Amino acid sequence: MKQKITVLIVLVLSLALITPLFAGGATETANATTSAVEEIIKQAEGMSMEELAKKAIEESNGKMFYGVGNSSRGKTALPLFISYLQTIDPTYTLNYEWQQPKNNKIFDQLTADSLKTTGTFAMTLIQDGNQIESKMVQTGILDTFIPKEWAEANGTTAEEYQGYLPLQTLNKVFMYNNTGSKEYDNVWDFVAPGEHGLFMDIDSEIVGKNFLYMLTADQYATELKKAFDALSDSEKSLYQGTIDEVAGDAEDLGLGENGKYALAWIKLWVESYNAQTDDGPICNTLVSASATDQFGLIVYSKLRSVEESATVSKKFVDIAAYNDGYQGFGGFGYCHYLFVTDNSPLPWTACAFIAYMVNTADGFSAWGKDIGGYSANPVVAEETEAIYQHQTGGMADDGVTVEFPALNDRGGDWWLSDGRLVLEDPSYCASVSFTVGSWIEMLSKYSPT
Repeated sequence: MKQKITVLIVLVLSLALITPLFAGGATETANATTSAVEEIIKQAEGMSMEELAKKAIEESNGKMFYGVGNSSRGKTALPLFISYLQTIDPTYTLNYEWQQPKNNKIFDQLTADSLKTTGTFAMTLIQDGNQIESKMVQTGILDTFIPKEWAEANGTTAEEYQGYLPLQTLNKVFMYNNTGSKEYDNVWDFVAPGEHGLFMDIDSEIVGKNFLYMLTADQYATELKKAFDALSDSEKSLYQGTIDEVAGDAEDLGLGENGKYALAWIKLWVESYNAQTDDGPICNTLVSASATDQFGLIVYSKLRSVEESATVSKKFVDIAAYNDGYQGFGGFGYCHYLFVTDNSPLPWTACAFIAYMVNTADGFSAWGKDIGGYSANPVVAEETEAIYQHQTGGMADDGVTVEFPALNDRGGDWWLSDGRLVLEDPSYCASVSFTVGSWIEMLSKYSPT
């Protein structure tokens, strides 16, 4: 099997070197001319929030607005946006519909809509940086708009900023049932013999696969090496054989000096996790008193929806990264990005709506009310925490304070620093999705579990 995998890697690397020659030409062709929507975006990036609002009112008063996104909460944000526009023009009205395609169909839906001269969807809120890069941006289907106030809040300008516009960073964190005696104080504990973490299958939600891609980046491979070094000699012996086994693959894939630690952790994880179809059921399992010593890697915000009872409670789970002396990353982070469609029927309104969501606490409230989602605008992030006080959470519906340590979100400044989350980089994911991705697929295919 080792020989088969190595031969595949060599073939994959050869094809990977050829592919950009063709992909680059397609990208250049797709972006050879500036579309009408891109011209509007260029103007919009120099405007204030109020100026954009007036443009939106002029363009869409009494019309129909269609949005599409991976998050259903765009439907919650739209009426707040309309109310904001009505503070400027009380006669303003807007009909709207928000769609949330399932099973990663959003890319197919946007691609089909892009074939029209004027599309149906005005904008999108979308995740999975890898596919956004390769299927949406390089093909010219989606256009990036950077609002003026958002750029200024981040100490830059629209012209200087490099990257897509993130609404928020969400985190998926390691959490475990604490009704037993087991504790997790090192990220390698999650791939120890006999462990089977609950996790959305990497073919069900692609951001989970991007997480594995990112582990091979030098920064996170080094973090895995540091965490490994912190283990006792007896603990190291549990993983050393796998590390040695994949060392040649790491070299063949062109990874850095600590790449073998990343591949070893990925291999052990893929071959051991208990595949699930959604984070909700995983959360429901972990908060049960009967789920002793089980753990999962899930969206942090799922804890907010747990209904307390004698046998089900948020007090039955701990967040691994909050343990004193914890070594390694505590989960992974990925962004919800905002784009204007290149054939948007209402580009000014789309820009104004996007600016409203990223520049105001009210616009972000549909997402900001929950733990585990951090605005990319530092001003909005501070205002959101002041309103919802996630870092001193645990307030029951009856207003009585209950001690739920897992709910006390330490905030974006904590989670997004010091390697506590493996953060998705769209460009890196796209660059290794063919090489590292094929290696992972071989693990999935031949996994004994």
